[in-house]
Amino acid sequence: MFFRRPPWDSGVSPPELINFIEKHPPGRALDLGCGTGTNVITLAKAGWQVTGVDFANRAIAKARQKTSTAQLQAEYHIGDVTQIKFPLQTFDLILDMGCFHGLPPGGRTDYARAVQSWLKSNGTYLLYAVLDPTGDSNMGISDNDLGMFKPLTLTHRENGINPGPMAKPSAWFTFTKR
Repeated sequence: MFFRRPPWDSGVSPPELINFIEKHPPGRALDLGCGTGTNVITLAKAGWQVTGVDFANRAIAKARQKTSTAQLQAEYHIGDVTQIKFPLQTFDLILDMGCFHGLPPGGRTDYARAVQSWLKSNGTYLLYAVLDPTGDSNMGISDNDLGMFKPLTLTHRENGINPGPMAKPSAWFTFTKR
């Protein structure tokens, strides 16, 4: 548990999300593991209808407060991303910045199925994750994990290094539902 701001809560949306917003018209978005709502707010400012989900009560409370202060509208849910229910084909964009790679192996299959069912046809799933090439760790994403998202099509992958004190190989993955 962190008593200060956790290192992943930078308060700044990543350039990969900003680039996506600039190239796509607003629609409905879902931020899985939304934390304190930074990316929900960025999307809402750009005209998106946004839903954020996180299991941490305090994070969602902070997200609601930040959204209200910014005089924006967003929907927030406290819950387990592997168990929460949304109607089929609801979202044009599903964003995950560090949620999937922290799930236990048993929850990953349910999560991947849910993402596929919630995403509209021609929708985009943007995933940022720490890499675990061997699949030996409980923290990270492997090539086997990526296979769980079929029939979504992996259209782009950009490898990098997770910045900050938890520096590890990481990547952005862009999937499209055809």
